[in-house]
Amino acid sequence: MNIHEYQAKQLFRDYGVPVALGAVAKTAAEFDAALAQLPAGKIVVKSQIHAGGRGKGTFTDGFAGGVKIAGDHAKAKELAGRMLGNTLVTHQTGPVGRKVQTVFFTEATDIAKEFYLAILLDRATSQPVIIASTEGGMDIEHVAAHTPDKILRRHVDPGLGLRPFQSREIGYRLGFSEDQIKQFSKLLDGLYRFYWEKDCAMVEINPLILTPAGKVEALDAKVSFDDNALYRHPEIQALRDLNEEDSKEIEASKFNLNYIALDGNIACLVNGAGLAMATMDIIQYFGGKPANFLDVGGGANEEQVTQAFRIILSDPAVKGILVNIFGGIMKCDIIARGVIAAARNVQIQVPLVVRLEGTNVELGREILATSGLAIIPADSLSDAAKKIVAALKN
Repeated sequence: MNIHEYQAKQLFRDYGVPVALGAVAKTAAEFDAALAQLPAGKIVVKSQIHAGGRGKGTFTDGFAGGVKIAGDHAKAKELAGRMLGNTLVTHQTGPVGRKVQTVFFTEATDIAKEFYLAILLDRATSQPVIIASTEGGMDIEHVAAHTPDKILRRHVDPGLGLRPFQSREIGYRLGFSEDQIKQFSKLLDGLYRFYWEKDCAMVEINPLILTPAGKVEALDAKVSFDDNALYRHPEIQALRDLNEEDSKEIEASKFNLNYIALDGNIACLVNGAGLAMATMDIIQYFGGKPANFLDVGGGANEEQVTQAFRIILSDPAVKGILVNIFGGIMKCDIIARGVIAAARNVQIQVPLVVRLEGTNVELGREILATSGLAIIPADSLSDAAKKIVAALKN
């Protein structure tokens, strides 16, 4: 689960991570009250969407930049009016963009130097890893791609936690002075405690800045949480902004379905995350383009399968469906009956290819064959992918 910058900064404050003073407005009527909370002078106006690259983004009406610096409160109010309700397109949103429904005002901070700092899980080592660089700012992706030697990585033993010497060493490698290393160590300690205690998937500060006065401060904040741990954090769940999520993904979560919308036209219904990834890969290999990732899990029932089909078909881009089931806990005959019931309930009008393998596979195939429905059977995953791609070309 992702949250907005203004929400992340409030959580940062709770853990002693220094951030600039800010205020939020969700309507134009709230602009004056929000700005009244900030001192006179320069104000940074920030569009709040769940995507990076806001500063280099462009609104669909041609207005450039989702992050702007205003010389005074009047100009900040004017800029916020251009952003709120407008659709911002960045390299992370895709061409559709995201509608800005919240604007964040912060006091402007002078910058002497920008850095990059993040904490995430290194799946290869099953350890948190701290990533830092002296090259922070909007071009960090370019730095990672072209000068990876400028990026520092330090793993943290989850049993021991972040050790003081690690914070000092990272601060030294970033070029901080002795006093700045003390500030940085305190900031990093708070950031790591936040990452660990709140079950974060990623915490990112880009940029982390050094002011001309020698202060170390988080100028931006990007945070995502492990969805599987949200039950432990109702206060974090309360921060969820459904306006920033795909409506199909929200609906799928109500039925414990793991669904992620993609931009293709072949929908996938699979049991198992690894099998779902393989299914999407092989569709792409044979010239198709997957429309979604959908894992119904190992113990899906008929209602969940029906709802999965309904969600899939609510996407107008879907022109075909590939069902790929390996029967283990969920036997093939059960999934076959679920597919038939779903096909009848939601009236599937697009080509449907079904590949079954595993427990009770022969019975499952027989049930499909005698259903009277226009179901295209497949003997293997490659056979299924070839048939659904071919069906869309005919």
